[in-house]
Amino acid sequence: MFTGIIEELGEAGPLDWHGASGVLTVHGPLVAADARHGDSIAVNGVCLTVVSVDGQRFAVDVMKETFDRSSLGTLRPGDPVNLERAATLATRLGGHLVQGHVDGVATVVGRTPGDRWEQVRFSLPAGLRRYVVEKGSIAVDGVSLTVMEMSDGDAAAATATGGSGGPGVAGWFGVGLIPTTLQLTTLGRKPVGAPVNLEVDVIAKYVAKQLDGARSVGGGVRP
Repeated sequence: MFTGIIEELGEAGPLDWHGASGVLTVHGPLVAADARHGDSIAVNGVCLTVVSVDGQRFAVDVMKETFDRSSLGTLRPGDPVNLERAATLATRLGGHLVQGHVDGVATVVGRTPGDRWEQVRFSLPAGLRRYVVEKGSIAVDGVSLTVMEMSDGDAAAATATGGSGGPGVAGWFGVGLIPTTLQLTTLGRKPVGAPVNLEVDVIAKYVAKQLDGARSVGGGVRP
């Protein structure tokens, strides 16, 4: 379990492929300092298990399912990555409950710079639309963010600044990035068109499942 508060901006190393899976090496002096075999570290929002530590670097196994559901397969040596160690019972919950289980990949569809902060819009995969609400929480590349705005359309509004919707897109959502987030996470340098990992609020997923079950059993939701 994580909180979505990035501890360190690390750097991707080599990705050693073994068929459809692989071993990813990551440079991160802070998180590697006390890392041990079997520890969980979120890399761009993906919960991965440490298999070895070598000084300021650690290696993690990445299976095919993870590559299929995240953007990790697009990483190249030298790419910046968001890093967060697993939360403990003494951890301050500065963000929200983040599992590190990516629900889908979106793209940056627009950036509007401000005086100190920046408004960024992301495409919203159709299957995730029901779990996202204004003022709700969402993790983007592992960063806990608050949804400022969203569209239920076909992403046409989001393409005005150069992005694209694409198949399976249910619109877009926007967030505001403060200077700290812009400077200390990958979101400060992601260009329009770049992929990002999305994880919706796990509580929203459980609530939706319970409501679906109530409808199927009783033909509607009882008060």
